Amino acid sequence: MTTDSVGGVWTYALDLAQELAASGLRVTLAVLGPSPQEDQTAAARAIPGLEFIDTGLPLDWMAENPAAIRRGAEALGTLARRLDVDLVHLNSPALVADAGFTVPVVGVCHSCLATWWAAMHGRAPMPGDFRWRIEALARGYRACDALAAPSGAFAQATTAVYGLPPPVVVRNGRRPPPPGGASDRRERFVFTAGRLWDDGKNIATLDAAAALLEAPVVAAGPLDGPGGNHRVLRHAKSLGRLDAASVAAWLARAPVFASTALYEPFGLTVLEAAQAGCALVLSDIATFRELWDGAALFVEPRDSAALAATIRRLLDDPAEAGRLGEAARLKAGQYGMESMASGMRSLYRSVLARHTPTPSRKEAVA
Repeated sequence: MTTDSVGGVWTYALDLAQELAASGLRVTLAVLGPSPQEDQTAAARAIPGLEFIDTGLPLDWMAENPAAIRRGAEALGTLARRLDVDLVHLNSPALVADAGFTVPVVGVCHSCLATWWAAMHGRAPMPGDFRWRIEALARGYRACDALAAPSGAFAQATTAVYGLPPPVVVRNGRRPPPPGGASDRRERFVFTAGRLWDDGKNIATLDAAAALLEAPVVAAGPLDGPGGNHRVLRHAKSLGRLDAASVAAWLARAPVFASTALYEPFGLTVLEAAQAGCALVLSDIATFRELWDGAALFVEPRDSAALAATIRRLLDDPAEAGRLGEAARLKAGQYGMESMASGMRSLYRSVLARHTPTPSRKEAVA
């Protein structure tokens, strides 16, 4: 299984790998892109039965040119043959086409530049370096034996952009915090977390809303991205990157969690906030409506005044915030680790059942 340390794919892959290893599967986690932070590496090495390899290979969306993607794919194919794996799970499906895998490949559509651009800029012409990256991913999608997506909304967006059959929807999941982790008395502030440097997270709207609120808006996550992106917060308080335990501690104290994302294939941090019992204030986009309708308040994602008014109403009415937080917690029960792992194991079984080993395959693996 491939992963990267840049965003939510790391959390997804580590959780899924832990579930698979606990069920008796031999799992190798191959990290692409920047090396993980110390706390990430420690979390991976703490999982019994998990083999962890920091490959140093480029991520497709960070590669300098198409040749770098091809070289990375070929190296990954060599690694899979050396490990004698039965199945490859790629969280970076652009690497499939040139890898020469001799076993079934399941790709997961976590996000992509094409759907990101469509959400952010509509039909406006995209940069040239986007186009070759998107073409590489399209080739990879077509070469996979099966594709999965974390939400129906993102499966539809992927189908619309790439002209593919709809990916199988296997919603992401997380383990809820242990009982009693949340504070009985929530403090008066708003919390958010994520890749703050990413324009798709739209932290600018929440930052503008912070200027209209009498309570602090606290934001966890990196302000500097791997591609040189930089974000400045003028009104919200930046905590920088936090480890998982620190994020959980903030969520246990926060009455309100806000996300003004313009682009979100799933939103693991929103799920974590719901599991912690935070009231959710979310941008009115298709993914959030699908996952949290009836358990969140929705606002137009670029309307900072409406966002501030919605947040203020909850902060001024702790009982209503508590009711909404409980609704979010109950809704979060639908997105657990068991259902995610079960869905992926079912997909693995289906592609393995369709794949017939041949002598040539065995020779290639050897």
